[in-house]
Amino acid sequence: MKRIGILALLHESNTFLDEPTTSDHFRSNLLTEGAGVLEAFRGTQHEVGGFLNVIDGTPDFEAVGIFAARAMPFGTITEACWAELTERLIHRLQQELPLDGLLVAPHGATVACGAADADGDWLQQVRQITGRGMPIVGTLDLHANVSQQMVKNCNALFGYRTNPHLDQFARGQDAARCLLNSIRTGLMPEMELVQLPLCVNIERQATEEPHGRKLWDEADRLQSRPGVISVSCLYGFPYSDVEEMGASVIAVADGNRETARQAAAEMATFWWARRAEFDGQMISVEEGIRRALTIRGASPDRPVGLLEMGDNVGGGSPGDGTWIAHGWKALGCGPCLTVLADPDLVKLAEKTGIGGVFTAEAGGKVDPERHGPSYPDTWTVERITDGHFSESEARHGGYSVFFQGRTAVLRGVTGLTVIATTLRMAPLSLQQVLSQEVDPQSFAAVILKGVHAPVAAYAPVCSQLIRINTRGATTADLHSLHFQHRRQALHPFENNDGWIP
Repeated sequence: MKRIGILALLHESNTFLDEPTTSDHFRSNLLTEGAGVLEAFRGTQHEVGGFLNVIDGTPDFEAVGIFAARAMPFGTITEACWAELTERLIHRLQQELPLDGLLVAPHGATVACGAADADGDWLQQVRQITGRGMPIVGTLDLHANVSQQMVKNCNALFGYRTNPHLDQFARGQDAARCLLNSIRTGLMPEMELVQLPLCVNIERQATEEPHGRKLWDEADRLQSRPGVISVSCLYGFPYSDVEEMGASVIAVADGNRETARQAAAEMATFWWARRAEFDGQMISVEEGIRRALTIRGASPDRPVGLLEMGDNVGGGSPGDGTWIAHGWKALGCGPCLTVLADPDLVKLAEKTGIGGVFTAEAGGKVDPERHGPSYPDTWTVERITDGHFSESEARHGGYSVFFQGRTAVLRGVTGLTVIATTLRMAPLSLQQVLSQEVDPQSFAAVILKGVHAPVAAYAPVCSQLIRINTRGATTADLHSLHFQHRRQALHPFENNDGWIP
């Protein structure tokens, strides 16, 4: 049997947050080795689920779980945590040798203290153990800030092609098929990276909107050429202040470096010519709510989704922002629903008990200056749960099992209903609301702590989704962020019109 090792280390690091990511963040989400890796991902919509789907269905190949770690997006990973993760990963890899190949799942926007290019760091450590002769093939998140070090230490990398990320399973299958073919034939794929001097605003990173669709249609055209295996457009993660931050293109070819180089250069040229289409379009809280009221008037049977970009949990924000909640109270009409990460509020609800009433401030506790002041109200406790729920459909992130800690449903006299959670949880699944026996369609508006991740889950129940720019750790106003390490002459911050790949 050919033995294929499986490695996954996934974190999206927001360097503009003061609080760091620690080992506890990984332990509360996913931190496992050996058979636990296979148990965690087999049958899921994640890219590692795609790896396993192909290996399990191919005679003479077996998957060998090595190491998997994942944490919700948050601040820079501490030096101690990074040392623990990489030491465990390398130790386990050495124990499982010999292997015939490796399938790897780095995120691509991981930052650690002492390792700004954290994904390149752990991939390099892996390559030092395996040597150049072992094929290593992997996947990258669409938001990867791709470095030369990541590419140097892998034979092929396949980026997600959708945002919301609904194709992770398929990209995992692509990577696995590529690796298995390389092992069978002895022919290593060739890969080319082009880093564009372009920062794509988070507001413009939807792949199915017209500007995104043009980009991926061109990628499909180039990918259909003989010898081209894959063309990936990586949008980058603008909240990681590192040198690699920004957009990039990766082309993978079947054993011909020039084929990969030509496809990558053409894709980058096409994208660069349309760079202005990826500049953010800002809508204020007031304007967004007024638009929502107009939409609501024309479609009164369905809520309007208000995407709070400055408090995007999937980008690392605290998830207790209140700017839109306060705006809706001042300008809106009808009941409104939001999810807030507020463990203190959950404790008060538990102390009060179901059916009880208490007065307290919701949200606005982590950083009220950036994310909005607390929202005072008198609350009726409608429900308390353990915070576990599951999702059977393909959703952003590839999650199927969720845990947001003890959770309380609180209805305020001002018309705001809060689902208060103990742990931060991005709005990736409609089950986050339905599992609490809350019907989103009974509200005029639903505030969603994300930009693109909630779309797949909430578009079916909302009449429209409006992206609203607010202050916060994930604000779409990139000019308000104080970068210290990014490349210079990066559009839209500086003019670099003469660039060619």
